Amino acid sequence: MPIYEYVCESCNNYFALFKHLTTTDEDSLCPNCGSEKVKKQVSSFSCSMPDGGDSSTGGGSFSGGFSGGG
Repeated sequence: MPIYEYVCESCNNYFALFKHLTTTDEDSLCPNCGSEKVKKQVSSFSCSMPDGGDSSTGGGSFSGGFSGGG
């Protein structure tokens, strides 16, 4: 399941949710205040290569911000 990042427009809480691809943004509630007024954020991703090399040779890992796994 993909991780989506949101900010609540009611309480300014920043949070991430695991969601099925078929789930809509209208199904998302703020875990802090329960508001439906949440806005999806643009987030970066993290990935790693199985060979463990560095990025200049095509291996290694690239990380850009939120790291939801390895």
